[in-house]
Amino acid sequence: MTLYLLSIQQPQGELPPDPEFLAGVMRQLGEFRDELTSSGSWVFGQGLHGPETATVLRPRDGEVLVTDGPFVEGKEYLGGITIIDVADLDAALAWGRRYAVATTLPIEVRPFHGGAED
Repeated sequence: MTLYLLSIQQPQGELPPDPEFLAGVMRQLGEFRDELTSSGSWVFGQGLHGPETATVLRPRDGEVLVTDGPFVEGKEYLGGITIIDVADLDAALAWGRRYAVATTLPIEVRPFHGGAED
């Protein structure tokens, strides 16, 4: 089995969806998590606050500088993550497709080092 990261790519600056739409997304995500759990593939997952809440720690000249805000500006940001433990990339992509449909957002699928993909 290999650990994979499913990353939700959240659009920057868009208004939140209407409550009815969001309720449907949350229902689908709950079903998705239940299926991952019952299949034994669920490891961890959680949404993240927006990048404006980030604190960046940067080493410089033997010190660590602390600054508010995101390090990189972009059109999308990391909105949440799910870690799954599955047999191979094909299985991870199958879960990722379902995640993309449920969230209506881009999902990046990446293996962790140390798995069967190495």
